[in-house]
Amino acid sequence: MSQPIKLIVLVATLPGRGAEQIASFEALAPLVRAEDGCLQYDLHRVADDPDRFALIERWASAEALAAHDAAPHMVAAGAANKAFRAGPAEVIRLVDAPVA
Repeated sequence: MSQPIKLIVLVATLPGRGAEQIASFEALAPLVRAEDGCLQYDLHRVADDPDRFALIERWASAEALAAHDAAPHMVAAGAANKAFRAGPAEVIRLVDAPVA
């Protein structure tokens, strides 16, 4: 069994299009949060920049994340997001830091 997966996904929209990112997230979030293995799926706007966001994701396993990436609603969202995103999202995978 794999370990939980923690991600920060950095997103930038085209200038003035941040509201479209928020609307897209609001439509998508209930579907994602209902997926097996979704532990957290939250969008945050970067302070002082209405067109930059950080998505915090936690998944129960690598398998759950892979299923999420292939889900029909995610494939559709990926295609639709191209209309307002400035480029591809930057996905940062986190690992726990050792505690001294």
